[in-house]
Amino acid sequence: MAAVIDYAWFVVVPQMVDGLVIGMAVVLVALGLTMIFGLLGVINIAHGELYMLGAYIGMAVAGATGSYWLALLVAPAAIGVIGVAIERLTIRPLASRRDFAVLSILLTFGLSMMLRDTAQLVWGVDTHTLEAPVSGVLRIGGIALSTYRLFVFAVASAAVIGVWFLVNRTMLGAVLRATAHDPDMVAALGVPATVVRVGTIAGSCALAGVAGVLLAPIYAIFPTMGHDFILLAFAVVIVGGLGSVAGAVIAGLGLSQLHSLGSLVMPPVWAETLVFGAMIAVLAIRPNGLFGRIGS
Repeated sequence: MAAVIDYAWFVVVPQMVDGLVIGMAVVLVALGLTMIFGLLGVINIAHGELYMLGAYIGMAVAGATGSYWLALLVAPAAIGVIGVAIERLTIRPLASRRDFAVLSILLTFGLSMMLRDTAQLVWGVDTHTLEAPVSGVLRIGGIALSTYRLFVFAVASAAVIGVWFLVNRTMLGAVLRATAHDPDMVAALGVPATVVRVGTIAGSCALAGVAGVLLAPIYAIFPTMGHDFILLAFAVVIVGGLGSVAGAVIAGLGLSQLHSLGSLVMPPVWAETLVFGAMIAVLAIRPNGLFGRIGS
């Protein structure tokens, strides 16, 4: 019995903490995906590459200035600008097309490959690292918890709470929800719908940049790093419900825990299979996901 308790405390609990940390970072990316879909109806395949670029830009800024904190500010802002440029130059011209849904998927898939190739041209194919701004461990009951991972969890949690508050408790959030449901009505009332769209897209893409900088000291930085991460983020969005903030948070934490704990008893590949198996099971019961609208 004592051996079981020790295993649960010294092995399972730290794994659950890691699952929470990675889960909150996944939620940041998934929130950007679900906000963009709720507002534009676009499934952004290139969102993983924005996460990847966030890590690279953060590395470049930190390398040039020696400041991780400046990188954590500059990289998300740069990714937000890139996201707005992508929407203005590529997505918006196709918005009036009847086959927009299919075209947007093909477009963002092509953009993802272009961004990946651009990263390879600029930074090469070698892996890079970004030094964490804090180090050491925090010991609780004999468990050693990484101080930086706890920092990641705190920053990601604050960002998620901020997004929820903005969407559900502010006038800007009310305008955002109205724009997502009926943009013509919002425009008729004199509300600058274009400004709302641009701001939402910039903020949604910036969240991917934040996740990239936060996770860069934990994982290596390389051109294809966004591929596997975006698969988990898409599973989160689908399970939570396309367009749902609360759904993205609940699904992100739940699926990340499933992956983290599953990796204790099975190879990582099978743990990923377990996540997508759970996604299929949820969709079999609730085809629209747990929720399914901006503001929920």
